[in-house]
Amino acid sequence: MEQEKVIQIKDLKVYYKNHKRTIFGKNRKNQVIKGVSIDVYEGEILGIAGESGCGKSTLAKAIVGMNKDIEGVINLKYSDTQMVFQDPYSSLNPSKKIGWLLEEPLRADKTKDWTPKERKEKALEIMKAIGLPKEMLERYPSQLSGGQRQRVSIGVALMRSPKVIIADEPVSALDVTIQAQILQLLRNLHRQYGITILFISHDLRVIYQLCDHVAIMKNGIIQEYGVPRDVYRQPKSEYTMELLRAAGIRA
Repeated sequence: MEQEKVIQIKDLKVYYKNHKRTIFGKNRKNQVIKGVSIDVYEGEILGIAGESGCGKSTLAKAIVGMNKDIEGVINLKYSDTQMVFQDPYSSLNPSKKIGWLLEEPLRADKTKDWTPKERKEKALEIMKAIGLPKEMLERYPSQLSGGQRQRVSIGVALMRSPKVIIADEPVSALDVTIQAQILQLLRNLHRQYGITILFISHDLRVIYQLCDHVAIMKNGIIQEYGVPRDVYRQPKSEYTMELLRAAGIRA
């Protein structure tokens, strides 16, 4: 049975305004994504890999509508795609307790009027799913470790039971041991909830461990796509070979 596409991207171009004005007083636009076409299938984990500045995060923000200066087509099967960001501390309100942060997506939910009891029950369910004790609901982000904060960020993204999550460099700020724990958490959540994950990383080793497919990006263009094992063993582009060599991975 053929998998359904949950994200379809066709000839996508994404721009950022350059605030330096020309001699005619107009703002220039920088093109960051340059004609990307790619599909994300239901239930898979797709990795987007490449060096910093290659356009990975820009692509993610365009998909969730954070950057609307685009040309081309983005079709989403589900409208509730959620983001998990690299730095959980900056994405979590430091003045609010973990319980409040988890419940906030439900307070903002316009599709259902959640009661306080329902919000609390859902928060407890998600705390269990992300491997944190319920006592932490009463703590502030500053009272948690980096790994615990990233678990909370993932939990916030899960609160409205999304079908798709985009994880933008979610382990790059963590040490190797905690990285492994968060990757295992993502695997567990993928299996438990059947979530499709678009996983963005510059770390080819992490991509290999986690992802079903990988797309290699350079300068806003996808250089190659495939199963990580095949791409790593028989890279087709010189750029992919360079990334593999830099990561100490033999093709």
